[in-house]
Amino acid sequence: MHAKNKNNDPNIGSSLGYYISFGGAVLILLWIGIFKFTPTEADAIKPLIENHPLSAWMYTILSVQTVSNIVGVVEILVAILLILTLKFDELKKYAGFAMCVIFLMTLSYLFTTPNMWKIIDGVPYTDFFILKDLMYLGFGMHLVSYKTV
Repeated sequence: MHAKNKNNDPNIGSSLGYYISFGGAVLILLWIGIFKFTPTEADAIKPLIENHPLSAWMYTILSVQTVSNIVGVVEILVAILLILTLKFDELKKYAGFAMCVIFLMTLSYLFTTPNMWKIIDGVPYTDFFILKDLMYLGFGMHLVSYKTV
């Protein structure tokens, strides 16, 4: 299970980097997915979801906790799919695509949620926790481009 470079030669740096990114993505998806089942997280994500044009409708038919639970289930399922890629390389494209959707959606909240950006001492400031999704988006894109041999 080595990540391969362009020449299909195992490379310890590339392989180690891959598995660190892999482990981080699984950990984040599982941990945050599980946290979505708490009332604290359900309330925390409400302003993000209710101000986004693709997800605002959910609160018209579902409760705040149910919406959060659905998001949590999706994140946990993607983490499981990602874990399955350790055994089934052909699932990497699907896991990568799912990660891209999740992390693009999360990053888009930076632009759809009112008052997300503030200026502090002349420097733009936001919820930097969301910015971690840039790295996970990159890892998802890496998986989408993965070629099975």
